Amino acid sequence: MNTIVKNPVYRKRLLAHRIGIVLSVIAMGIGLGFLLWILATLLINGLGALSGALFSADTPAPGSPGGGLRNAIVGSLMMVGLSTLVSTPVGILAGIYLAEYGENNRFAQVTRFVTDIMLSAPSIVIGLFVYAIYVANVQHFSGYAGSIALSLIAVPVVVRTTDNMLRLVPNSLLEAAFALGAPRWKVATLVRLRAVKAGVVTGVLLAVARVSGETAPLLFTALNNQFFSADMNAPLANLPVVIYQFAMSPYDDWRSLAWGGALLVTFTVLLLNILSRTVFSQKTPR
Repeated sequence: MNTIVKNPVYRKRLLAHRIGIVLSVIAMGIGLGFLLWILATLLINGLGALSGALFSADTPAPGSPGGGLRNAIVGSLMMVGLSTLVSTPVGILAGIYLAEYGENNRFAQVTRFVTDIMLSAPSIVIGLFVYAIYVANVQHFSGYAGSIALSLIAVPVVVRTTDNMLRLVPNSLLEAAFALGAPRWKVATLVRLRAVKAGVVTGVLLAVARVSGETAPLLFTALNNQFFSADMNAPLANLPVVIYQFAMSPYDDWRSLAWGGALLVTFTVLLLNILSRTVFSQKTPR
């Protein structure tokens, strides 16, 4: 052992290892420090805006005291809910196809490539795309356009998560199902998908968390509405755009509401991430 310790190569590698660990810890501490700073600022400014009126009153007119975010909260729930209903089945079915039939399939390879591009594409590009193909043709902003944009952002997340989770299922389980005479579509849905259903649900929750705070695509699609409206075929209020507009306003009441809305969005995303990593988490199937 003493010979190993005195070995200059070993000592050099040990020193490099310790320096790397120290630098990693410092980097982690800096990142956590900024994160805690952001959360502390958000809590200090946002908690003061929380009240019953925040959930029961609509956004106020410029310079008007009081008001709340009821219309924005309802609008966000409607658009995120519709986009989830659209993106979940599309993403899961596409993920099943890629995992089950896309091993040596040219179309599947192209699909994976396009999915990876969409995962890394700026959300504002998605918003401009929906504006060009939908909003410009119908000549008005709407909640449907916002839901389409959010769906295009959520689908790649669900597709890749489903594809990756299905690939974790051991071949022995699939071979046993085939040996019993089960057709391939039943093996894919009733055996393979069921084995990783918790991981797929996690992917859906992560997709919902991803789109819940998107602002850029909604500026070009849903825009905003100062009044309460449940008409998805008209401009619809939503939390991200209201926060964006109110935060830059000269009115103290509006800025206070912006902090309250930011706190709601942050804790919603935090809750979804906690659910995805705890309640619906599962180990790799064996």
